[in-house]
Amino acid sequence: MFRTIRTKFAVGFFVIFCVSFLLLNQIIAGIIASGNRKIITDDLIGLKNNSGVYVRQAFLINHYASDEIYFAQMAEEMVGDLRHATSDDVGAYSPAGELLYASDKAAFSGGTADDLRHAVSGETAYSVSYEHGTASVLYAYPVVVDGKKVGILRFAKDYSPLYEQSRRILDSLYYIALAVFAAAFLFAYLLSRHVTVPIVKLTKASSQVTDGVLDVNLTIRRRDEVGRLADNFNTMIGKIRGQIATIESDRDRLKALNAQRKQFFDNVTHELKTPLTSIIGYAEMIRSNGADDPAFFAKGMDHIVQEGRRLHELVVHLLEQSNPRPELRADELERLDAARLLRDVCESMAFKAERYGKTIACAADEDLFVEGDADQLRQLFINLVDNAIKYGDAGTEIDVRAEREAATVRCRIDSIGEPIGDAQLARIFEPFYRGEAGSGETGSVGLGLSISHAIVGRHGGTIRIDSEDRRTSVRVALPYAAERGVFGR
Repeated sequence: MFRTIRTKFAVGFFVIFCVSFLLLNQIIAGIIASGNRKIITDDLIGLKNNSGVYVRQAFLINHYASDEIYFAQMAEEMVGDLRHATSDDVGAYSPAGELLYASDKAAFSGGTADDLRHAVSGETAYSVSYEHGTASVLYAYPVVVDGKKVGILRFAKDYSPLYEQSRRILDSLYYIALAVFAAAFLFAYLLSRHVTVPIVKLTKASSQVTDGVLDVNLTIRRRDEVGRLADNFNTMIGKIRGQIATIESDRDRLKALNAQRKQFFDNVTHELKTPLTSIIGYAEMIRSNGADDPAFFAKGMDHIVQEGRRLHELVVHLLEQSNPRPELRADELERLDAARLLRDVCESMAFKAERYGKTIACAADEDLFVEGDADQLRQLFINLVDNAIKYGDAGTEIDVRAEREAATVRCRIDSIGEPIGDAQLARIFEPFYRGEAGSGETGSVGLGLSISHAIVGRHGGTIRIDSEDRRTSVRVALPYAAERGVFGR
């Protein structure tokens, strides 16, 4: 029926306050009525005691054969004396309830006569009537002398001031209670609103999140539990956004990686298939008629050897990439002259550079000692110089330099050619990455730089590539090994 917490709070508080207000008024009214009855009862008991003393004294002074006759004869005098003493209207009745004399008959003619009937039966009783703001009490009790009932005295007493005072007290308490309950209800309503308004905002925000809207930010500036809940909600949404962004980034990276892997396997398949097809074709032709044509035989064998070496190089790269070693073993370490290795690689690669229309200028200082694996360092330098040969412009010079700087051996290989963009530089050491379509040499599968990066890392060094104004520079830094040094110190 009530769907919102605010409505439930309002209706619940209203019902509780109304019921409590009515009960409180009933209890207060009952307490005041009980107090009034006690006051009247005590007053009437005192009135009975005082009037009883007066009657007994009158009977002690005068002795008559019949007390009932004497009570009737002295009724007027007795009523007058009691009226003067009590300031209340007094009536004297016979034991049967017949009026003998009254100070004011009108005071006893109205209202109920229950008190008189009880007095005739020998009981003391009073009745209260409240009409038009006037409260009056009729009080009657039997007069007993020497164990014999001789008559009845009846009093008409006005209690209007008492009831008027009680009414004013009850009215004052009513309005005070009404004001207190109204203030309490208003405070409870404001407090419930103070609690429910942020909850409504949280509910709307959570509904938006459920619908997939994560651009939600609650602005509840409070330091209580609700404020902390809003802060935690904002923090949670921020972490969810971060996680989703990470998931999306990982998804995109996996897509790109899968695309690179597919391209890699396509390239590998092509690179393996092409030389194998050529080798098989030349081998079949040599087997058929190669012996009859020495020139064709020599050409075919050269082609088979060349394509076989190409396959061997590709297989070596694949094995290196598929089984990388995170670090070098102690038995693989030796103190090497990096300058001599670099000069040897440049001399051996000079013939390939000539075929590409380039030259290599190598300038390396003496005694550039490092600790590591000679084969891996030679492969590192071959990969870097080979890349400079394949991707540099024809007719240019490849500048290779090596020097010592403090505790570091620095090697630098510069070449002139098409510049490499920032996006390519950021991913250039990733396995299988070949840059933009068509930028790489035919047959390249994008493993050379990845393998070089791994070799440098295993030797505790760093490698960086810069490309600006058509000049590409590869910089390698390796720890220098003193004569009695230890690798990594």
